Amino acid sequence: MIDEILVADSPAAWESAGFTVDPDGVCRVGSVRIRLVGEGEKRGIVGWALRAEVDGDLDGVPTTSSDQPLAEPATHLNGVTSIDHVVLLSPDLERTKTALKALELDARRERHGELAGAAIRQVFYRLDDVILEVVGSPDTAGDGPSNLWGITFVADDIEAAAAFFGEKTSPLKDAIQPGRRITTLRHRELGMSARTALISPHVKS
Repeated sequence: MIDEILVADSPAAWESAGFTVDPDGVCRVGSVRIRLVGEGEKRGIVGWALRAEVDGDLDGVPTTSSDQPLAEPATHLNGVTSIDHVVLLSPDLERTKTALKALELDARRERHGELAGAAIRQVFYRLDDVILEVVGSPDTAGDGPSNLWGITFVADDIEAAAAFFGEKTSPLKDAIQPGRRITTLRHRELGMSARTALISPHVKS
């Protein structure tokens, strides 16, 4: 369902981080295109294109409709093979859930957690082969738009991927999902504005 994710970074920054970037500024990860639109006034993830009928935005996130075919996966020197999940921060979880419901998306599960010492609620959606993790306050609702906050990529060999980035990534640790390991990139040191993590593949039961 996700065709493109627009990130306000230069292609050169992602290339130096071991991603393969096409001449048109698109980084193909799994079936998703990450379009690197260059540094501007806004940084980070600045929009996306979905294979759905969307009129202008999705709960404040700039959104366009797409009928492009799935991307052909590229090979990346850093070992990334696909996108595990995309994080969307919501000031009003019920409002965001209603917006997603209009696209015929239903929450798969919810969990309570903590982010920077504050209580949060996480709501998970399946957008074909990518998970959308919506994060917000469990008790309060505010105004303003939701925003796409970060991307977690799958690396088939997480130890090799962590070694590739060296000191520009955090030490590997156990992920919340049993049997998986995760590391967070020091993305600013790589010239990247989107918060980025790497996780090992799903464990087959």
